[in-house]
Amino acid sequence: MRYAIVIGKTEGNYGAWAPDLPGCVAVGDSVEEVERLMREAIEFHLEGIREDGDPIPPPVTHVNYVEVAI
Repeated sequence: MRYAIVIGKTEGNYGAWAPDLPGCVAVGDSVEEVERLMREAIEFHLEGIREDGDPIPPPVTHVNYVEVAI
């Protein structure tokens, strides 16, 4: 499966979250690190959902950018 993640720069690090998986977050020192940590967090999160016997939420978030004039 392919889940969208959102990465934001904060003071001193990067934070990420998965809109389709509430509570699934990661923090890293670089974009590359936070992406790797999010992949691990998503795998762990889905494993927990499976162990609880709950259905795996499908990835439904679509990501795109829009151009705006400023």
